[in-house]
Amino acid sequence: MLNVLRTMIARGSRSLTLTYFLRPNSHFGDFISTSRNTKGSIDILKFSYLIQNVCTITPESGVAGMRKPYKDRQDVFDVKDLNSKEPFSQFTTWFEEAKSTPGIIEANAMALATATRDGVPSVRMVLMKGLSKDGIDFYTNYHSQKAQNLDENPIVSLLFWWSVENNQSRQVRIEGKVEKLSQEQSENYFHSRPRSSQIGACVSERQSSAISSREVLDKRKEHLESQYSDESITIPKPDYWGGFRVVPHRYEFWQGQTNRIHDRIVFRKPQTGESIDASVTFQGNDGWVYERLQP
Repeated sequence: MLNVLRTMIARGSRSLTLTYFLRPNSHFGDFISTSRNTKGSIDILKFSYLIQNVCTITPESGVAGMRKPYKDRQDVFDVKDLNSKEPFSQFTTWFEEAKSTPGIIEANAMALATATRDGVPSVRMVLMKGLSKDGIDFYTNYHSQKAQNLDENPIVSLLFWWSVENNQSRQVRIEGKVEKLSQEQSENYFHSRPRSSQIGACVSERQSSAISSREVLDKRKEHLESQYSDESITIPKPDYWGGFRVVPHRYEFWQGQTNRIHDRIVFRKPQTGESIDASVTFQGNDGWVYERLQP
C-alpha cells in the first residue's frame, strides 16, 4: 500500500478516491470528513502519513496483530507423511528441500542454545558444517562463551527455522549432548575454508572477550595477511579453534498451520525401562520412537 502511495506522490498526484467504511471513533476520522460506508476524496500525503504513523500503532495492526498465513488444512504434516521412521532421514529430506527453496539464504543456519553449570541460558546463531547419522557438526573458538558453556554443561538444543513467501514455515528442534571433534577433523575442515576465513579465525584469539577497538582486529588481520601472502604457505589452525558434534536424542519436526493448529511430530530415544503407550507412541527404526504432539 505504501509503495503505491509513494509512486502516486512521485508522479504528482495529490488526491485519492476510495471507498471506505468508517468505524465509530476511527483514526481515519481525523483525515476524512464524510459519512460511513461511502466514497470520497482524501489528500494522499495525509493518507500516507496515516498509514505509516497511525495505523501501525493500533491494536489490530501493531506487534500483537502481526501474523502470516501458513499451510491450509489440506496440507497437514502427519505421521503418514513421514518419509522415514527415523529422524536423520526425515531431517535430511526437509533440509534438502530448504536448500533448494528460493528465499532461504542459509538453510544450514541454526540457533544453538547452551547453559552454564547453574542453568543460565544463552543462544546464538551458528552454521551447521557437518550432517550424518552420528550427529550435527559446527565449529567455533574454544575460548568463546558457547565453548565455555559446553565445557560446563554439554547438553544443548538446536533450532532450524525455514520460512518462505509461499506460506510454508517449518522448524526442527534438536536436543542432544555435545562432544569435541578430533583434531584431525578440525584440521581438515579448517583448511577447506577460504584463506580469508582461516585468517579471521586466527584474528579472534579470545572470542567473546572485550577489546579496545575494531582497529586492533584490523591490525592483526593485516599482519597475518602479510605473513601468509604467499598462498603456498599453510596457515596453521589455532589450538583454540575446532569443532563440536551434537549427538541428538530428540528431534521435533514442526510445520505451521494458518489456524495455529500446528503439526508437531517428535522422534525420541525412549528411557530405559519406559512403559510405551502404543496408542500415542509408535515404534520407529534404529531405536527411535515417534509421537504426534499437541500444538
